[in-house]
Amino acid sequence: MLNTLLKYTYTGAIILGAYCMVSCDDFLDTNPDNRATIDNEQKVVNLLVGAYPEADHIYVAELVSDNMDDYGDKNPESDRFCEDTWAWKDEKETDNESLANFWESSFSGISAANEVLKAIESMPESSAMQEAKGEALMCRAYNYFMLANMFCLPYDKAKNNTQLGLPYLTEPEVQLNPKYERGNMTELYNHIQADIEEGLPLVNGSYYTVPKYHFNKRAAYALATRFYLFTEQWQKAIDAATMCIGEQPTSMLRNWQAIASMTQSLDAICNQYINADENANLMLLTSYSAAGLVFGPYIYNTRYSHGAYLAEKEDIRATQLWGNYTAFYVTPKVYSGTNMDKTIFWKLPYIMEYTDPVAKIGHYRTAYPAFTADEILLSRAEAYIMLKQYDKACADMTMWMHAITKSNKVLTTEIVNEFYNKAKYSYSDKDSIESQLKKHLNPSFTIDAEGSTQENMLQAVLTFRRTETMHLGLRWFDIKRYGIEIPRRVMNADGVPEKKIDFLKKEDPRRALQLPNKVLDAGMERNPRNK
Repeated sequence: MLNTLLKYTYTGAIILGAYCMVSCDDFLDTNPDNRATIDNEQKVVNLLVGAYPEADHIYVAELVSDNMDDYGDKNPESDRFCEDTWAWKDEKETDNESLANFWESSFSGISAANEVLKAIESMPESSAMQEAKGEALMCRAYNYFMLANMFCLPYDKAKNNTQLGLPYLTEPEVQLNPKYERGNMTELYNHIQADIEEGLPLVNGSYYTVPKYHFNKRAAYALATRFYLFTEQWQKAIDAATMCIGEQPTSMLRNWQAIASMTQSLDAICNQYINADENANLMLLTSYSAAGLVFGPYIYNTRYSHGAYLAEKEDIRATQLWGNYTAFYVTPKVYSGTNMDKTIFWKLPYIMEYTDPVAKIGHYRTAYPAFTADEILLSRAEAYIMLKQYDKACADMTMWMHAITKSNKVLTTEIVNEFYNKAKYSYSDKDSIESQLKKHLNPSFTIDAEGSTQENMLQAVLTFRRTETMHLGLRWFDIKRYGIEIPRRVMNADGVPEKKIDFLKKEDPRRALQLPNKVLDAGMERNPRNK
């Protein structure tokens, strides 16, 4: 289907007719809608595989976040796509990581989900089809939620009615070139919530051999947790998280102590990180992506990197509540040399899918956890902080800290306040580009003043979340939610900030990344930009 706005209907549902040597009568007897007829349970299950995106948000979201610095134009390891993305410029170039691919893949998944939901309407009711319906609803909600967090401004109760949303498709496309209105954020988020709440009771995933690659029950509650957290429904976020991981989820958290006892090789650690048998991995996805190269010990695109300065001043090599970086069971890896300054965790595998093994031509691929128990635990902690239930938040953060580090410290509000009241804020001076442990928080929702227990606790949980989600693209979502401002700075030969070339303010419209050019050319309303 040639849909120039949303690019593709689910391509896996397209069948090719044998146009040669066919009689007129045969041709006239053919259904003019050339999508395969979805008329049994197995076809529904097969079609659902296409409801998951095959392109990810990870590299773009990391590039636009505060997890990357520019190591200067003397470093040749880059391209136009990376340069424009890091600088928050509207996308002109495309590659596997591009927003255009992410958009197309997400809407392809939405199309597949809609085909499944439509087919189920005319099929006999069964437990398997109810599960499939639930999975399709969760897939549609997930795809839209991720699109919203990339292409729309952050959720804001006071402004949602006037901020641009995205067209929410609930039926298979039947027109050649339909025109869609974007609607507003209230409409978009109401649709997502309705899909989650209808789908959640139906999801089980029992008919899959490897449920971790689908919306199983825990993954469905994980999506609900993230959605409720981002939409400021604090108690619902807590309830969903508890349904997902339980009250005391120690056994569900990633066992970094056991990982530290494994063979300490890149492949071994990365393969364990995405292991479907790992309790912490609630849902895994695969994608066409070079993330394994970018966040691995390779020189690929190293002009823009999470380098030693960032790590030592702000996050994974800085002294934090757990102590210094040596407290991690599996410590961050440091790579330095000509055109390379990287400080990373080993997480995502680099997989080469060869289309021509002889010529060694193919596609970069990776696998990644869309949801983890550790992230859901920290989401619950954040919701507790917003409700000022600090003891419960401290208990959750302590659990997370004990799983990833050797620290035996038990967090209390007194410990958190003492630590963060001594810490300095980054960019406090309008001309400053130097990193410190804290960032000024400017969310659309109300929080207590800087230096208060609530603000200090939020500083702590956001630091924990930044560490947990490093190289997974979720830091950008926290930056948007909390109105965190970021300078764009160029590092000198010694790897420290040399000059500032831009600054992303809390109200900057570039926080909504621009829609792909093909979508704009087809008539979709563009995200506004300052003149």
